Amino acid sequence: MEFKLHNGSGGLCCKSCGRQDKQLNTYDWLADIPGNADESEYVEVQFKNTRKFYFRNSNKIPLEKGDIVAVEATPGHDIGVVTLTGRLVPLQMKKANIKSESDIKRIYRKAKQVDMDKYHEAKAREHDTMIRARQIALSLNLDMKIGDVEFQGDGNKAIFYYIAEGRVDFRQLIKVLAEAFHVRIEMKQIGARQEAGRIGGIGPCGRELCCATWMTSFVSVSTSAARFQDISLNPQKLAGQCAKLKCCLNYEVDCYVEAQKRLPSREVELETQDGTFYFFKADILANQVTYSSDKTVPANLVTISSRRAFEVISMNKHGQKPERLDETGSRQQELKKPVDLVEQEDLTRFDRSKKNNRNRGGGENRGNGENRNKKKKKGGNGNNRPQSSAEAANQPSKEAQPSKQTNGNNNQRPKEQQAKQGGERPQRNGGNNNRKNQRGNKPKGQGDKNAAHEKPAQA
Repeated sequence: MEFKLHNGSGGLCCKSCGRQDKQLNTYDWLADIPGNADESEYVEVQFKNTRKFYFRNSNKIPLEKGDIVAVEATPGHDIGVVTLTGRLVPLQMKKANIKSESDIKRIYRKAKQVDMDKYHEAKAREHDTMIRARQIALSLNLDMKIGDVEFQGDGNKAIFYYIAEGRVDFRQLIKVLAEAFHVRIEMKQIGARQEAGRIGGIGPCGRELCCATWMTSFVSVSTSAARFQDISLNPQKLAGQCAKLKCCLNYEVDCYVEAQKRLPSREVELETQDGTFYFFKADILANQVTYSSDKTVPANLVTISSRRAFEVISMNKHGQKPERLDETGSRQQELKKPVDLVEQEDLTRFDRSKKNNRNRGGGENRGNGENRNKKKKKGGNGNNRPQSSAEAANQPSKEAQPSKQTNGNNNQRPKEQQAKQGGERPQRNGGNNNRKNQRGNKPKGQGDKNAAHEKPAQA
């Protein structure tokens, strides 16, 4: 199968990606190279669970990843799935320490329908055979646990996987099993980690078990890995589903060992004017150390950096004692606590911030509008300078003027000045009514004449 790119520059080959069982997967990054399958006659074939082996394609059968083939076995034949072909197979054989070519068996043919019928019939017997074998082992008082049974493709052989703490004499068990199932018996011992990888499950981290997904070799895990990381030696927390120490304890040991080299020794005591401080605990990755004033009980805990601790140790060697433990020269260190983003679970916090910005912006706009109104009011009042009694009597009051003239005092004033310079007097609406209110029943013409010729009094 081939996927074509839309831009027409080439294609994406999916031969390198095939269905394989978990950690046995090998990515064939040379699958799209022409003639890659003909570069080597060796083929990688996978069987049930974590068993795979390498065979010779002496008949030059055209094989691709995912083909079901019948291979040579002892005795008879077995059914497996092709998982790798081409140039990468010799490299995988070298990695598996397969040096003798005499041990490599050959591929017979691609599996036929008759072969597949026998294969499915043999697989259907595995579970019942495992339950029956456990009962037989219990009746013989053998300290062992049969974890899985795998039948050969032709049904002539059965492999029994068992777990045992010590050495087990299962010679009598093999005789009883051969008489009960009429097949050739092979016993293979596995560890608790291999059993957990076969069964599978979800770990305390929420992900699928490492032994069931990608781990191919199991390294022994000791309690020293937990000590280097300052993990409490609680067997209920350190043990995995296999009842052994978790494999993930070895993942970060090297990092912690390197980080501990930058910390002072736990046996060193720090002398200050306040007293003697003893090591209490250390945050290895943060490079910080916590000291206590009491050697047995946590009291007056002080957390400082390793740099400050080495400074105090150097001062103590020269016979000096600092005034305080948490001071560095003239300023005091401020420990910054890390911000946990996981605590911010509420997704509406972004909406609240936007609403606050909108409210704040609206308040500022309203405040600016009020300021502008205040400025207008102040500007209008500024035109009403102090007047004498005569001028107040001659000029009309501002209350009687229209609202347009009241709001536009600043704009009207330059026009009045231009009118005075040109020898014309600006017209004022409503002046007659104001003069009537201020001067009583004075005739209209006389009021206008006096207003035109009378000079304003100086303030």
